Amino acid sequence: MDLRIVNYGAGNIKSIQFAFQRLGYDAILSNKPEELIKADKVIFPGVGEARSAMKMLKESGLDKLIPQLNQPVLGICLGMQLMCNYTEEGDTKGLGIFHTNVKRFSNNVKVPQMGWNTIKNLKSDLFKGIKEKEYMYLVHSYYAKACNESIATSDYDIEYASALENDNFFGVQFHPEKSGMVGERLLKNFLDL
Repeated sequence: MDLRIVNYGAGNIKSIQFAFQRLGYDAILSNKPEELIKADKVIFPGVGEARSAMKMLKESGLDKLIPQLNQPVLGICLGMQLMCNYTEEGDTKGLGIFHTNVKRFSNNVKVPQMGWNTIKNLKSDLFKGIKEKEYMYLVHSYYAKACNESIATSDYDIEYASALENDNFFGVQFHPEKSGMVGERLLKNFLDL
């Protein structure tokens, strides 16, 4: 299987590569459009700040390429948020794949949310064999508003979308590569799509 990780300078790439190696697959870093277009599956990671990440995507032309991909694409953390219409972080326009906006958690809770939280309202083959209220590992100050494309939600001050799906595009706010056996199951499900 040709598995590619979008390499645009804003990812926690090593831990994702190790997670796929444990499943028996090599995930290859790439920022070359011709390689990403031909891949069987694409991972779109992201760590850091939305505006600078989007700037790096635009400089490489990947902001135009990613929404046109036809194979299964999995956005992780900031990757998922950048796939939304807009994020308050840096007042940034997103890729418009998921039709929701990203907002900052209120000051009613400790920000960032860091650690384990449950996922519920699971609605996709991405969660095959995963039970309601399993724990996933999260680190984030911003959240995607729950919407019609939500395939999992979590609660932290508000109920928000912890996973999204639109056609061949999937996004998870949590880090499956850091979420133990449950996260590994989700990555395997993504490879099986």
